[in-house]
Amino acid sequence: MSKSKKENPGFEQALTELEELVAKLESGDLSLDQSLSHFKRGVELTRHCQSILDEAQQTVELLGQETPTVQPDSVKD
Repeated sequence: MSKSKKENPGFEQALTELEELVAKLESGDLSLDQSLSHFKRGVELTRHCQSILDEAQQTVELLGQETPTVQPDSVKD
């Protein structure tokens, strides 16, 4: 897997990886260097997930602003 692919997984994959990192950090079995590395990756994943959620929210808001162009059958002349 390429580095860019690892850095930009889909939302569900990123969330799963983040949950795994948290579990490893909470276990207390990691060295300081491993903990820092996992924490850094967790921050990257959190920002990536937030970016995806922000884009989704913008899309939903944009779709909510659009007005329908088709009138219902009951409004015919």
